[in-house]
Order: sequence, then C-alpha cells, then structure tokens
Amino acid sequence: MNDPIADMLARMHNAAMVRHPQVVMPASKMRVAIAKILKDEGFVDKLEVTRDHPQAQLKLWLRYDASRKPVLSGARRVSKPGRRVYASKRDIPWVRNGLGVAIVSTTRGVMSGARAKKEGLGGEILCEVW
Repeated sequence: MNDPIADMLARMHNAAMVRHPQVVMPASKMRVAIAKILKDEGFVDKLEVTRDHPQAQLKLWLRYDASRKPVLSGARRVSKPGRRVYASKRDIPWVRNGLGVAIVSTTRGVMSGARAKKEGLGGEILCEVW
C-alpha cells in the first residue's frame, strides 16, 4: 500500500455508502490521530484500537442521521505521496463553507484546520472530509 491515509478515507467512504455500522483497518499513529479528529468533528461515533492481530486494528463506528443517511458524504486526499501540499495559517482551506473539516499535520501534531488557524500554525494539508 503506497498511501495509507487515502486507503483509510476510501474504506470509510465505501462503508458509509453501503451503510455499514463499522469499518476495520490496520492501525497506525497517523490513522488513529485522523480518526480522533473525525470523532471530535462528529463524523465517527466511536473508535477502538485492538491489539489481537499481528498488527493492531483500528475499528471505527460511523455516524448516521435519523433517516440512516451517512454523516460522512465525501473525503478527498489533498497532499499525496507524489505531491505534498503545504499551507500557511492564512492559506488553510475552508471546506464546503464550514460544513467540512481540513486535517492538517503541524509541528504540534495532527489537528483540524480550524484549530491550526486558531493556534497560528500552518503545515501539510492531509485531507478534507465533508
């Protein structure tokens, strides 16, 4: 696998489109950090890291509204392995007029775009989720 973050986003989007309650993937520090941000932003109900396999597994319970529509309707990888995208604090994107979230890797860790702007940090724009 060349791009684990793109794989994570694709798994989550595919599971949401067929209305699976949860999605399981191999865990890494970056994936867990992104999952925690998605939980804080309301795209994921619960997350769990299990260590019962040779590699740790990350389980995400996706969130749906009352009519069983997925809260996560789209995700896009911005900075890719072949083309990294960096932004200053002023250039962090505003995703879908505030309905989405940009996830940024800064010198103080992985955080949402709004938090990075508030703390005055720029960094690598990992992905956008809406």
